[in-house]
Amino acid sequence: MASLARSAPLPGTSALVEDPQSQEMVQRSRSLIEKILLSIPDTHKSCIRSEALQLNSSENAKLVTMASMIGIPSAPVLKVVSESFTLETCLRHISEGLQLHRALLSSVSNHLENNDKVTELLADIKDLVIQINKMLRLVQEKAVVPPTPTPVTLRLPGDYEVQVAAHLTLVQLQSFGQDVVRCLRSLDLSNEEEETES
Repeated sequence: MASLARSAPLPGTSALVEDPQSQEMVQRSRSLIEKILLSIPDTHKSCIRSEALQLNSSENAKLVTMASMIGIPSAPVLKVVSESFTLETCLRHISEGLQLHRALLSSVSNHLENNDKVTELLADIKDLVIQINKMLRLVQEKAVVPPTPTPVTLRLPGDYEVQVAAHLTLVQLQSFGQDVVRCLRSLDLSNEEEETES
């Protein structure tokens, strides 16, 4: 009976919504992105020594110029799936954004003294990319090569730039990750069931 009340699925989402195996992938992806978001503050604390660089600070906006000097690209834009923003585009952007942050973190981690937390974070991002690319293959109309990471070359002449690069990458990953959570939530049917039960 609940299925009648549910809103009609968005175009292109039926492959994910109607297949139990796909729903498992959506839920696994959600728990991975939530794990990534939870580990960002600890990772930040373990590798950023400067008191001036705080994760959730309004001062971060002032570092935009520094980001372009170092060579940190912006993450792809994510929106919840709609008529104008297809599921395929959404998953492709998630995959590209995750791989961008993975490349940035890999690049900066070689310059960090304490990079164990970064290594753990990189492993989780890699696992999530695998899940997202599996979903992407399911919903693609035609076989398209999954997005490959663009090589990232950061300009890190000194320790301060290394600190700022690590800081800005984690700040951007946190914001991007929150958008990923919103996108995945809209694809997770167990979420709707929780809402109808409550």
